[in-house]
Amino acid sequence: METHRAHRKRLRSRSALVGGGVAVAVGALLAPLAAAPAASAAPPAGEVRHPVDYVDPLIGSAGGGNTYPGANVPFGMIAWSPTSTAGDQTNTAAANGYSYHTTRTRGFSLTHVNGAGCHPGAAGDVPIMPFVGQVDTSPTADTKDQKYAAGFSHDQEKAEPGHYRVGLDSGAVADLAVSERAGVADFSFPRGAPAHLLFRTSNSLNGSENAHIEIDARRRKVTGWVLTGAFCGRRANGGENNRTTYYRLHFSASFDRAFSTVGTWENDRLAAGATTADGGEGYLTGADRAGRGSGGYVGFDTTRDTDVHMRLGISYVSLAGAEANLRAEIAPRASVAEVAADGRAAWDRQLRAVRISGGSEPRRTAFYTALYHALQQPNLVSDTDGRYPGMDGTPHRLERGQKAQYSNFSGWDQYRAQVQLLALLQPRVAGDFAQSLFNFARQNGGVWDRWVHISGATHVMTGDPSAATLATFYAMGVRNFDAEGAFDSLYRQATVPHPDGLSDKGCPGQCEGQRPNLAQYLASGYAAQDVCHCWGGAAETLEDSVADDALARWARLLGRAEEAEELGARGGYWRNVFNPDATATAGSVQARNRDGSWVTPFDPASDRGFAQGSAATYTWMVPQDVQGLAEAMGGRETAAARLDGFFHKPDGSWSVRGGDPLRYDPTNEPGIHAPWLYNALGQPWKTQETVRQIVDTVYGTGPSGLPGNDDLGTMSAWYVFAALGIYPQAPGRAEALLTGPLFPRAVIAPAGRRRALTIAAPEASDGAFYVAGVRVNGKPHDTSWLDGSFLRGGGSLSFDLAGRPATGWATARPAAPLTRRACCPGSASSADRMPRPRRR
Repeated sequence: METHRAHRKRLRSRSALVGGGVAVAVGALLAPLAAAPAASAAPPAGEVRHPVDYVDPLIGSAGGGNTYPGANVPFGMIAWSPTSTAGDQTNTAAANGYSYHTTRTRGFSLTHVNGAGCHPGAAGDVPIMPFVGQVDTSPTADTKDQKYAAGFSHDQEKAEPGHYRVGLDSGAVADLAVSERAGVADFSFPRGAPAHLLFRTSNSLNGSENAHIEIDARRRKVTGWVLTGAFCGRRANGGENNRTTYYRLHFSASFDRAFSTVGTWENDRLAAGATTADGGEGYLTGADRAGRGSGGYVGFDTTRDTDVHMRLGISYVSLAGAEANLRAEIAPRASVAEVAADGRAAWDRQLRAVRISGGSEPRRTAFYTALYHALQQPNLVSDTDGRYPGMDGTPHRLERGQKAQYSNFSGWDQYRAQVQLLALLQPRVAGDFAQSLFNFARQNGGVWDRWVHISGATHVMTGDPSAATLATFYAMGVRNFDAEGAFDSLYRQATVPHPDGLSDKGCPGQCEGQRPNLAQYLASGYAAQDVCHCWGGAAETLEDSVADDALARWARLLGRAEEAEELGARGGYWRNVFNPDATATAGSVQARNRDGSWVTPFDPASDRGFAQGSAATYTWMVPQDVQGLAEAMGGRETAAARLDGFFHKPDGSWSVRGGDPLRYDPTNEPGIHAPWLYNALGQPWKTQETVRQIVDTVYGTGPSGLPGNDDLGTMSAWYVFAALGIYPQAPGRAEALLTGPLFPRAVIAPAGRRRALTIAAPEASDGAFYVAGVRVNGKPHDTSWLDGSFLRGGGSLSFDLAGRPATGWATARPAAPLTRRACCPGSASSADRMPRPRRR
């Protein structure tokens, strides 16, 4: 009879033959694994058979993309990935723990958030480090990560969906695979060398308030927790406000062999033989935090056996929850190879919701990796028994009909593209996510926070993205949440002032007020820069106008005519911060004071009154009323000419890579919809060439293949939509704008969808991306947008593409929905009813 350890070793050897020890070249395709599930039916000729083969998790791990390469599964709780170090134990080499160009690690952390911009970002909880050598000093005292860290080279690294493996320069190897809430690891060490696993329980990316570890040598277990939070807690612009705790992560790890040594540490004190330790690091950085914290270690005798197998579960509720999650998700004798195969299969099923045909291998790699990144979030926070951590600090259970509680909502980013992709491909998850945000709001005194991490309200960014997000879900057909209750709650937040709205705590980057100084906003029709208690008055006005327009459309779908009328009018408040005389040549969005005066001097390159963007960028942030914006600029032709200058330098060359505050910035969200505005301005061929220019020059393969922070899948979702030739027209709607697709054929057919959405573009190539004609369900289509029923119900979309602009297609003055007036009866004259600010 084969022993468990022999069986595991045989499986590990098979995994190595399949590809476990094959290095992944930068940007190269990942080799298919033998354990891959068979397709249920032969795909059409040229169609990608296993999309997971094209995913390269290293894309975005350099150049500020802030992705991570470690093991995860779709929407999972656990994400097991390296924490890089550049010589400072209180910091990390990139916002989310991993930087491709920093090849030294101090451990493999259990939780990560994809692409967040704050540095350090969030999570990175409980780094576990395979250490070769004697543990004779406190690892926390190694403040420069000189001893208890190790280098590695990328030719010893393999990253693929659900699986991560790396060989360290010390001779240790870490091989990791995960389920949704648990994981398994094989650690191997050089024969005869001192071998240890360090559990850095307090060393989360942002530090910790407290941490605890217990080592049970008799049961071969290590358990503990970390009490932490502090997302964005180190930022200068409001970070002090977020140096707070809001979640506790529990873990339970068990081993297949006995420990040869054990010990713990607290701050600089090492206690060999001890089995418990406590202590946090605080939320500061550098010398203010260095040398603080706690953890523990276990050692192994490598004289005869160099391998260590570990099984681990996590929970945000309790230790019992972590152990139950592990029992429920991973069989007692499961190997890394088996769990990795299950993770790969889960990702393949997820990615097969969009099946593409044709296109080059780099295009396929970029596409499916973007889809992979876009569908990593939201993330589970509920255990297998349905319990989850509430925003009120106590455990809660799922609502009736709810399958899971999700979190990690980068609202200001995601509402522009990622939530639309989620609703299209995973409506069940979208509905549970909507219910999750509503649950959190009820536990938070009715306040919907704009950036939710685990069970914490972080207040990061600006605007009211929850309103836009849930309205979008409903418009796209998502129904599995309490829509009436959620709408009532969001409507109250948009109409009833809250005391937090008068606080400057956390400002500018993390202002507590979710509708700051709402009474003044409603009275004036804009957020006044001098009394707004917000990041920037002009930005807040634009964000709230988008949110209110989305809520108005949702109200109309719910049959709430009175609220629809009221909110529809407020969707036009952007006009109150559009100054037609901002410059000598053109009008622009500009901040203004409570007395009606404009904030001067005006500089279109300045961010005064804005949030992470300039006036030149924010002026275009009126997706709900493009026609109204064009009229304010002097007409469609004038607006189109200005838009030309937004994407081109004065000499006519492209300017789409960022770095110029007067022009398009692909690295941040306020302007990412701008390439599609030409559709509403009667020049759709310019959308087609602009989108293709961005796709070809800003996105790509390799570690720097993303333009900037992925922001929980937002930038990746942008690419997915661009590649398919469709893009969300505005929050709160299901309409889509059109451009030339990258691939000859794409089929969008998520599990459970009654009718697929098929996109055909036979002539698609690098040289043919201009749209000469479109057919919808076989009938000619002469507008550059699709009705919302198409994304909700499916059908066929066919493009005729050409190598030169087709300036006659879809150039007539567009009808609704490319105008705000499509929202609600009476809103055409809403500008006459909105508050009139005094002018100076």
